[in-house]
Amino acid sequence: MADNKTPLYEGKAKRLFQGDEAGTIIQYFKDDATAFNAQKKDIIIGKGILNNLISAHLFPALGELGIPHHFIARTSPREQLVKSVEIIPIEVIIRNIAAGSICPRLGLTEGEKLDNTLIEFCLKNDALGDPVVAAEHILTLGIASPDDLVEITEMSFRINDFLSGLFFGLGVRLVDFKLEFGWLETAEGRQIILADELSPDNCRLWDIKTDEKLDKDRFRRDIGGLIEAYSDIATRLGLEIPELTPQA
Repeated sequence: MADNKTPLYEGKAKRLFQGDEAGTIIQYFKDDATAFNAQKKDIIIGKGILNNLISAHLFPALGELGIPHHFIARTSPREQLVKSVEIIPIEVIIRNIAAGSICPRLGLTEGEKLDNTLIEFCLKNDALGDPVVAAEHILTLGIASPDDLVEITEMSFRINDFLSGLFFGLGVRLVDFKLEFGWLETAEGRQIILADELSPDNCRLWDIKTDEKLDKDRFRRDIGGLIEAYSDIATRLGLEIPELTPQA
């Protein structure tokens, strides 16, 4: 576990440590499961290992598509080395099918296919409950520039197109997912790149034939079988699942 270094930051699902080389961070995936802004909590042994495995597979695939990202390498079952970025404090939600919070908020029925892919922004602020905000709010608060939002939006739709096709080929429907981006300082100036993770923790994934939920909704809704569902996704991606040991 990052040689017992002092964490730079600890969130709901990950701990961040300073990497050995300048400009790098060690991202440690925890087994902590949270929902409803951490009002519901539990420890599910192996969840972090599976999220690390899946995320470490998807980021390089997006890189081959030309999507810039922070991932460098998976260095252990629970850890990956990433580039140090300044996280942009907004969460980007891409929705292909109505599910989750949007249903009661807009009176939609779960499973209803949206007429077009919907992008939403949430202010990344736990104290405020990560409220949905408009692009105008982001600009008014000075969080990002108009050009930043255009780049983030274009990149998010490209990621959706790629992941939707990838999962469809595995018999899985990509219902919605959350993205985070960061600013990376480079010799050419500041660049926006994809950060955080891509896993069943922040993607809604349904089996195409049965609509079985293969994501964190199994925890949110007390369905059970979360590890089996995450393992199913990893197996469909052709990944070899390591031993699922408890976190340090």
